[in-house]
This record gives sequence, C-alpha cells and structure tokens, in this order.
Amino acid sequence: MTDDIHSAVYDLGRAFESFKDANDQRLAEISRKGSADPLTEMKVNRLNAEITRAQDVADTAKRRLDRIETAMSRAPSGPADEYKEAQIFAAERKHHYNGDVDMGTYRNYKSAFKHYLRKNNAGSGVDEIKALSAGSDPDGGYAVTPDMSGRIVSLIRETSPLRKVANVVTIGTDALEGVNDLNEATSGWVGETEARTETAAPQIGEWRIPVHEQYAEPRATQKLLDDAMFDVEGYLSLKIAERLARMENTAFITGNGVKKPRGFLTYAAGTPSASAFSVIEQIPSGGTGAFASEDPGDALINLVYSLKAPYRERAVFMMRRSTLAEIRKLKDDQDNYLWQPDFQLRQGGTLLGFNVVEAEDMPAMAADSLSIAFGDFHAGYQIVDRQGIRILRDSYTAKPYVKFYTTKRVGGDVVNFEAIKLMKFATS
Repeated sequence: MTDDIHSAVYDLGRAFESFKDANDQRLAEISRKGSADPLTEMKVNRLNAEITRAQDVADTAKRRLDRIETAMSRAPSGPADEYKEAQIFAAERKHHYNGDVDMGTYRNYKSAFKHYLRKNNAGSGVDEIKALSAGSDPDGGYAVTPDMSGRIVSLIRETSPLRKVANVVTIGTDALEGVNDLNEATSGWVGETEARTETAAPQIGEWRIPVHEQYAEPRATQKLLDDAMFDVEGYLSLKIAERLARMENTAFITGNGVKKPRGFLTYAAGTPSASAFSVIEQIPSGGTGAFASEDPGDALINLVYSLKAPYRERAVFMMRRSTLAEIRKLKDDQDNYLWQPDFQLRQGGTLLGFNVVEAEDMPAMAADSLSIAFGDFHAGYQIVDRQGIRILRDSYTAKPYVKFYTTKRVGGDVVNFEAIKLMKFATS
C-alpha cells in the first residue's frame, strides 16, 4: 500500500512538471502570436487531465491506507471489521439503554438483522425483534440499524465535500437555533465632570435551521434476498449512502431552503453589516465568464484578501474540477504558478497556499456564474443532522419486490455571512 502511495506521488510530481513545461510554451505562443497553437492547447489539456488522475489515484490510495490503519488500531482482538461494527452498535445501545454490549450480543444482532433483510423477521423470536430496534427512537421506527447507519454516515462524510469543512452538529429536535453578535456596544471619551449620555447597545441576530427529510427506496426481489451469495446489507448501505450524499451535496450549495437545506450560492450579493447581514460578498473575476486577460491571478488575490484575517486561518477554496483545470494554468507576476499539487495527498492541491476542495455542484465558468467560493466554512456554514437513519422493510406493496424505505433528516444554512466570499465571473 505504501508503495502505491509513493508511486502515485511520483506520478503526480512528474505530471505537474510536464504540465508546466507545456503551459509555459502555450503562454509564450499567446504572448508572441496572440493565440496558442491548437496542438499545444491539446497537450496542455491532456497533461491537466493527467494531473487530475494522478491526484485522484494518490488520494484513493491514502484513504485506503487510512481506513486500514484505523480499523487495525480499533481491533485489539477479533476481526477488525466486526470489532468496529460492534463499537457502533455498542454506542447506540448505551445511548438508548445505558447498557453494555459484548461481541456475542453483537453477533446475535447481526444474524437477526440479516434475517430481517431476507425474511422480514418471519419466524424470529421476540428477542431478535428487540435487537433490531436497538438503535431506533421510541416513537415508532421499525429498525434504525446501528451497523448500516454507521456505514452510511461514514460514506456520506467521505464523499460529501462540504461536510469535510463545514460545522456539523447532531440534534434531538426538529431545528437548531442560535444568535449572531452583529456589532459592538458604542462608547466614547469624556471629561471628569462632563455628563454621561446613553450609549447604544449591541445588536444581535437570530437564526434557525430546521431539519428536512431525505429518503431513498432501493428494491430487491424476495428471490434475490433468499438466494444472494453476496453482502446484501453492504450493497444496500453503499447505494443508499451514494444517493443521500448526492442529494445533500447539491442542497448545501444550491438548495433553495424549501423542503431542503439552503445553499450558500442562493443569497443576494452585498457586504454583510448589522443592518443587512444575510448577504454574501461577490468579487468580480475581471472577465465575462473568464478571468481577466491581463494579470488573471489578481482576482484570486482580491478574493483571498476580501476575507477578514481571523477567517483566513481555516479558509479553503471550493470549485468544480473544470474550474480548477483553468486555474492550474495561471501564474503570478513572478512567473510562479498559483496552483501547486499537494503532496500531503489532500484532494485538490493548494491555491495561493490554501487548500482546494473539489465540489462538482459548484457552477461551471460562465457569464455571471458564481464558480469559486473561498472562506472558513466551519464558521460560515452549519449542517444539522437529526439523529438516526431509519430503515423500513416493506415486502407487501410492490410484490415480488421488497422495498427498503430509508429516511434521514438533515438541514443546512449559512450562519456567518462574513466568513464566505464568492467569485463572480464578470467584469464588475
């Protein structure tokens, strides 16, 4: 595994050096003739794609190694995967029943759950039914399975880019509320015997983020469940996690807030103030649907320094892959590339020293598009999870199919509008 990582890092460095040589040639041709040779453009684009592939290979190898190391560190005895799953089950049991669980209890639960998937608990005893309800809330859920829930949450966090950088909290009600401290108290200088007049008190703002319900309903025939020789549980958890992740990714960025989270791209342009806080500043790129033809990197520098210093410590860029491909071609006035590969194997590399998060739900570069976000998303964007993933097995309403109706409740919204800045691809 470590050899794979070393090989991937080597390929990434080699691809970037080749890309720089080809892009230098392209820039020289533009400077000399006003445009680049089509063959040179093709070479640059090919090497750009090779950098992306090399970065993806390196990221994948590192994630696999991290998962193996984590599993081994959590498994002092017994198979690593089973031990990890049992800890998830134990955590749920303690939350609901203040009880402990050993490996024997967990193995009984796992056997009961597989029977539940295949046969809807037909022929099972009361104890098995209770085991299946161990992770559910006391208000009617059939089976919130700690094992599958843990897998789904893990996969969502791995594939959802905003969850990696935003603030995420789990609640037990239907909404999260808080306040924003919008300004300071006023004060002044006064002489020893002068009258003291009243000064203004600071203003605060209130925010509320409700949780919304998302669902998935994969189906399988009863015959498949009876005869399957593969891990039905793992297959379903993977498919559900992929679906939920795609839904929430889109909503966190472009959602309108109606029956779904509200995305940070949906707010009006403006500079946040005490009187108008719910706006996000937009910095022009200098060109219509593109960067300025001269000194294109200046707009990115302006974007960085439009963010106040306290937020820049944890700030990241967020954009889709095609936008990142264009940024890789940019240089500063000292002939240095603004983008650099990240040999610590964090996806996206670095831009002006800040990490880049790839998010395909960000718009492609076009006239007036908001294709790049920069900010401290941990301070700026709040994700709210309602505890528990529910799975309801329905073998009656769509015979011969068995439906696994899965629901998850999640909310999201901007809470600090100063902490996020957007680049608008326009001249002003």
